[in-house]
Amino acid sequence: MVGAVALLLIISAVTFSIFFLVPKAAGVTTDQLAARYAGKTPDAATLQAIKDRFGLDEPVTVQYGKFIKAIVVGDTYDSGTEKIDCPAPCLGYSFRTNQSVTDSVIDRLPVTMSITLGAAVLWLVVGVGIGVLSALKKGSILDRAAMAIALAGVSLPVFFSGLLGLAFVVHKWNLLPEVDYVGVTENPAKWFSTLLLPWIILAFLYAAMYARLTRAGMLETMNEDYIRTARAKGLPEKTVVVKHGLRATLTPILTVAGLDLGLLLGGAIITEKTFSLPGLGQLALDGVYQSDLPVVLGATVVASLFIVAANLIVDILYGVVDPRVRH
Repeated sequence: MVGAVALLLIISAVTFSIFFLVPKAAGVTTDQLAARYAGKTPDAATLQAIKDRFGLDEPVTVQYGKFIKAIVVGDTYDSGTEKIDCPAPCLGYSFRTNQSVTDSVIDRLPVTMSITLGAAVLWLVVGVGIGVLSALKKGSILDRAAMAIALAGVSLPVFFSGLLGLAFVVHKWNLLPEVDYVGVTENPAKWFSTLLLPWIILAFLYAAMYARLTRAGMLETMNEDYIRTARAKGLPEKTVVVKHGLRATLTPILTVAGLDLGLLLGGAIITEKTFSLPGLGQLALDGVYQSDLPVVLGATVVASLFIVAANLIVDILYGVVDPRVRH
């Protein structure tokens, strides 16, 4: 846990330096940084007001200290006409949208979580299941067909297969409704039906990789001595495959799953852009387009948090899946 917190601090410091220290090292003045927020032909008073709001004239170490302090205890921002309170955890304030970055993240988070978790269930169940069957039927038509489909899945990017799905599945054949986001608590049935296509498209990409990974692991595991011993004891084949074979194969799958979930929870940018879903990835992308540094910085820190948390959970699950790790 201490290591995870330290890693988050390092990531936040590096990210903060990229946005505020590197430009200064490259010769960009504070007036030029402030001009990014001021529109065309700003006057001196406008530039000074922006520098005061962002603290651009202060040393980078002081700016970073205020950023970390705001996350812990909150902060107050001066918009020029009013004082705006930003309670902890405060990731900054966007003067372009006049909204706290934390509020923006909270608004977008359910969308990204819905996309990621729904697709994760599909790709784990389908990918691992196909991988196991392919390993048990090595060399069969099923094995060859499954690996061919897996190769196609890995090769097709989301923005290509997603647009094909929208064109044919939604608009031409009317098999699924228009992709949209409705809160799961508002209308569970509509939430499921409108997100089903993004889940399938995203899961198709990842399930292919998990099928290949599971197949390779199962082929190696099923030739181990303890598998032959389990069969010699007369254990049912289902027990041998699931309890002894698949369980030993899950360790590398957990590792990859933790990284994938962490990355996608931080923002499934391509999927959200393809289907016009307002998630964290779209928020970060809009921040980049608008040069909204507080939004980009906040989204980066949140994405880092998910990746670190996912890896921490994976480390804990290692001991559950493989008892040898506990020792």
